[in-house]
Amino acid sequence: EVQVVESGGGLVQAGGSLTLSCAASGFPFDEYAIGWFRQAPGKQREAVLCLSSATNYTYFQNSVIGRFTISSDIAKRLVYLQMNSLMPEDSAVYYCAVDPWLSLCTADEYEFVYWGQGTQVFVSS
Repeated sequence: EVQVVESGGGLVQAGGSLTLSCAASGFPFDEYAIGWFRQAPGKQREAVLCLSSATNYTYFQNSVIGRFTISSDIAKRLVYLQMNSLMPEDSAVYYCAVDPWLSLCTADEYEFVYWGQGTQVFVSS
């Protein structure tokens, strides 16, 4: 059974940093796409960053380039979203999503089969 669990959200002041973790298990990690999505109140969920077995990382939001990075410790089945220079507009529920059969990243949330419960990030001004 594939399981996806996010952690690391919280309250931070603008300009601060947070690291979100995604613990994914139940699949072999030979092919995968693991994406970070976010949904702010009243807005649609959007793709932020993705890590895949074939293409490494892909940014889907220009606003986070230079501030957010994605990394992984595959041996530990962990994927991280490092968020620096946070801004109030980064406030959202952040979700980790996994597809163990994709090897390419996509911004299409419907391509991802397994989702975590989400972790709240709130950035105060």
